Amino acid sequence: MNINISGHHLDITPSLHEHITKKFLKIKMHFDYVIDVKFVLSVEKLNHVAEATIHLPKIDIHAKCSDKDMYHGIELLIGKLDRQVIKYKEKIKDHHKPDNPY
Repeated sequence: MNINISGHHLDITPSLHEHITKKFLKIKMHFDYVIDVKFVLSVEKLNHVAEATIHLPKIDIHAKCSDKDMYHGIELLIGKLDRQVIKYKEKIKDHHKPDNPY
């Protein structure tokens, strides 16, 4: 799994990098087959914008959040991505096969 973090009009500090990787473990615990993750952090006037794209088998998941605080925006973004990954995981699970045939 590759985590690519870039900044637009913003320098990525080691604390931001550590915060993102620590929070991303929540998604990693729910779904192990994450191939690639791209985070883009930017500043637009007074808002801090965090957006991410997760490349999963057969699908790409994208989310975007903005907030006045970058760390809170990242937490909101991870929450959105987590809900989308759980929804994707439920879709790929075959609910029609019985667990125990006997």
